[in-house]
Amino acid sequence: MRKKLIVVLALGATLALAFAAVSAAKWSIFQAGNLVLKADGGVSPKALPKKSYAPVTVNVKGEVSDKTGGHPAAIREALIDFDKNGKIDTTGLPVCKGSQLEARDTNSAKRVCGKTIVGKGSGKIEIAFQEQSPIAVNAPITVFNGGTKGGKTTLYIHTFITVPVPSAVVTTVTIKKVHKGRYGLSTVSKIPVIAGGSGSVLSFNIEFGKKYTYKGKKRSYIEARCTDGHFNAKVIKAIFKDEDRTAPENGTTTLSGTVIRPCTPKG
Repeated sequence: MRKKLIVVLALGATLALAFAAVSAAKWSIFQAGNLVLKADGGVSPKALPKKSYAPVTVNVKGEVSDKTGGHPAAIREALIDFDKNGKIDTTGLPVCKGSQLEARDTNSAKRVCGKTIVGKGSGKIEIAFQEQSPIAVNAPITVFNGGTKGGKTTLYIHTFITVPVPSAVVTTVTIKKVHKGRYGLSTVSKIPVIAGGSGSVLSFNIEFGKKYTYKGKKRSYIEARCTDGHFNAKVIKAIFKDEDRTAPENGTTTLSGTVIRPCTPKG
């Protein structure tokens, strides 16, 4: 039986440890028990106006591991607040429905919702069944615009795995404006159970951004300004679960912290 990945205190108990991120090279590191999350990202271009907004692309990447070298717990939910100096504009963008992406491979998803793509990247998922060696699966990532309604913008992050059986994994992300001091965008990401609970995300690298024209006006899916030389992102909580159904108890661990990345004010 594979080694347990986190310390379980009681059935359904939550081990909640909050660590300020520790910079190591470009990575910010969050840790609780044996679980380690490395996060990085940034905005391009780095030189941006102080007051007005300019088109940008945003890169987000992460790595998940277990200090024992075993199969890590699976990320199931992430609540992250982003800097108030960034904003999202979906005006005039075509909209894709989550139901259009279910059970579709990458090429099929692009055929159906290709005009709604606002990001792309790659990821790695590890599938670990009992009494078997883990299998690492590389998977392309495509981000689709789900539209804005009632003050909330929706994204669908689609990937497709072929192990143990071909299946789509669609993560739903909702974004809303907030007024929380430094932070102006609040996001909630819901990651589905992968391979019946045997799959865990090992890494991801995604770039968000799209320039387009609507009614003769040039627009950008993401715009930002640089008022004081840095952007902040606050991980309110990233929830990981041990989905091993044969374990007598299930455990949950929660990570939190802050990531700060530089920008260059101009003008």
